[in-house]
Amino acid sequence: MTQAVTGSEKGIQISEKALKHLLTLKEQQGNQDLCLRVGVRQGGCSGMSYMMDFENINNVTEHDDIFDYDGFKIICDRKSLLYLYGLMLDYSDAMIGGGFQFTNPNATQTCGCGKSFAA
Repeated sequence: MTQAVTGSEKGIQISEKALKHLLTLKEQQGNQDLCLRVGVRQGGCSGMSYMMDFENINNVTEHDDIFDYDGFKIICDRKSLLYLYGLMLDYSDAMIGGGFQFTNPNATQTCGCGKSFAA
């Protein structure tokens, strides 16, 4: 069974700016059953890279944790959460270096682009 987490117990934090941008992107997809899946995979210049994409909420498994942000759900598999616990997802609309930004307290090294890390 999946575990829904709310309040200050959230293992993945999200800024208001990132949440607003994600809600806009979700609306553009036209499917209200979407959630955001966040995880890690091997690769990138530092050894592990972040991944995130919209996914249908029906694809959530018992190996996922669900973090609820006023009805918007972020899903993370428990193996990835070992590397992402405490992550802050932010968004910048700066012309140079803009986009989603990951601040990961578990990262021992981060690449220059900010999209991969070592732990």
